Amino acid sequence: MPEQPRILVTGATGFVGTWLMRILRDLPVETSLELISAGRGAGCDVELDVTNKAASAAVLRDCRPTAVIHLAAIAAPQEARRDSAQAWDVNFHGTVNLASAVLNEAPDCRFIFAGSAEAYGQTFAKMDGAAVGEDCALKPMTVYGATKAAADIAVGQMYFDGLRSIRFRPFNHTGPGQTDSYVIPAFASQIARIEAGTVPPVIEVGNLTAQRDFLDVRDVVQAYALAALGTDRQAEGRVFNLASGKAVSIRSILDTLVRLSGRQIEVCVSPERVRPVDIPTACGDAHAAKRLLGWVPQIELEYTIQAVLSDWRGRFTAAV
Repeated sequence: MPEQPRILVTGATGFVGTWLMRILRDLPVETSLELISAGRGAGCDVELDVTNKAASAAVLRDCRPTAVIHLAAIAAPQEARRDSAQAWDVNFHGTVNLASAVLNEAPDCRFIFAGSAEAYGQTFAKMDGAAVGEDCALKPMTVYGATKAAADIAVGQMYFDGLRSIRFRPFNHTGPGQTDSYVIPAFASQIARIEAGTVPPVIEVGNLTAQRDFLDVRDVVQAYALAALGTDRQAEGRVFNLASGKAVSIRSILDTLVRLSGRQIEVCVSPERVRPVDIPTACGDAHAAKRLLGWVPQIELEYTIQAVLSDWRGRFTAAV
């Protein structure tokens, strides 16, 4: 009889982790599994600081999961840039610590690593708008991208030591609950404030000409769930882009939000919102995820944008 799935999720109380836990808890009743949330602070089943090698080993020894989904990270590029030492410690060393703990304490456990398409960096510019595949070079241009690329390579190498790893490189993803450190909720939060009458009808923006491949967070966590619950060994040792295959301009995102608001809003470029390193177009090829995991994104971008705006409207209504 197959062992009951026991999934340990790091970063379970974060934006992506919260949606992942929700998806896993809502699986059909015939899918019996045990969920263990691991992290720092309130709300987690297990206290875990991934930068502590001994602590990581102890958690794996005690929990004996069948799969680990590693989400814990310094996830905002701006935060990583402000404190690069911390970003390297958490995103790279923390990942190696946890993967090593899996290899040593629970060798039959599948290790799912949430990387980032930011690892491709300069490769996007050389592709001239074409979709990037998993075999393209990792040439990160940001601290965040570099930490994720290094961890990605380390986890890939550890597969040859026996780690049952699956690596993901998700492209931009958003949804309700995301902070305004990211572009769509940054726009949506400003529009919600304008609608609430707390600020003038002026929205501050960065570079609107950039084009990005956007996903809904609920589609992204479906891929992580498929990987954690899957039994096909063909997926192990592989890396998968998570992408829609379509790049849309940041301007079109803003236009959609303004249209949904029904307001006349002035757009003002703010130097503080212009990223020091920006790629004109970033688009991904996710055919491998479809072929080996059966994953394809389901949620239309406009629905996602509307959901993010509704979320921020609700936050300001609740605050009144």
